[in-house]
Amino acid sequence: MIVGVVGGGQLARMMIPAAVALGVELRVLAEGTGMSASLAATAVGDYRDASVVLEFAKGVDVITFDHEHVPQDVLRALVEAGVAVHPGPEALRFAQDKREMRAKMAELGAPQPDWAPVDGPEDLARFLADHGGVAVVKTATGGYDGKGVRVVRSVDDAADWLEGAAAGGPSLLVEELVPFRRELAQLIARRPSGEAVVWPLVQTVQRDGICVEVLAPAPHAASIQPVVDDVARTIADGIGVTGVLAIEMFETSDGRVLVNELAMRPHNSGHWTIDGSVTSQFEQHLRAVLDLPLGSTAILAPANVMVNVIGGPASGAMTDRYASALAAHPDVKVHSYAKSARPGRKVGHVTAVGDDFDEVAYRARAAAACFDA
Repeated sequence: MIVGVVGGGQLARMMIPAAVALGVELRVLAEGTGMSASLAATAVGDYRDASVVLEFAKGVDVITFDHEHVPQDVLRALVEAGVAVHPGPEALRFAQDKREMRAKMAELGAPQPDWAPVDGPEDLARFLADHGGVAVVKTATGGYDGKGVRVVRSVDDAADWLEGAAAGGPSLLVEELVPFRRELAQLIARRPSGEAVVWPLVQTVQRDGICVEVLAPAPHAASIQPVVDDVARTIADGIGVTGVLAIEMFETSDGRVLVNELAMRPHNSGHWTIDGSVTSQFEQHLRAVLDLPLGSTAILAPANVMVNVIGGPASGAMTDRYASALAAHPDVKVHSYAKSARPGRKVGHVTAVGDDFDEVAYRARAAAACFDA
């Protein structure tokens, strides 16, 4: 079994141990040399060039992805050439374009914030007037880790984006500013034959638009888990996704759960599964895209906390801190992405497990701090 992964980032890197354990050959098309997944990189090239991706796809059983940025024309060229692509272009477009995603969520009856497409200043002005004078404007494509998202209180607050959209740049949408008390994420894996499994709902902690911590399972979420489970299965089946699907959600102050965004690949909110679940999201993704029976998603400990290492050491590499960090925290798992340090960049994560969330979170945060500037 040979799986080709387009994209050489940390998600492809974390598929490597799972592939080795399953005896699956992993081939990676990296964007450049020296990327996170260089250990499995068999080709370097532009994922936006159909000829490059088609050449890479020769001899693999299935193509999957480290990110959702492969253009639709490239995805369709693969399908037309008879390549198995999971997730396929029809599903991926809902992760690539937030306007299409919002329309599909409405069609499926999934709970979500009020929203509207923005094709000109009048659309935004109307939405603001109907929603108390404040809203969230998003670029429909290209946003991640808080980029492409802006809280606005007037049309002027989005004037540059409106001008860009009118000139052929990313289209826009506007959403209500949701009064949420916490952010959640639900991971589900689905194989082409339709079998699907969910992991426990998790709580994510964001800072400056970047996920910094994940608590699994989400504390005090037993009452909403069945609801979220149903929503996840409805979405996964409704869009026909294959592989891992992450559904980012808001839990509102009045107890509702609303869909925020979708990601069709292993996701930051699921990194805890490497050390805290019977089947990690990376193994599950490989099983799913190969249409193999899916593994158990049971947790291995009552409390699992994943803390991202953001930015990394001000000097040297993460490995320079290993001796002190591993000696001080022998019960915490450290995962490096083999990336150079840079402010705001995810360069690794740590995971701690145990019986009590406060104690586990303390250990995870302390270990992650060893790699700070």
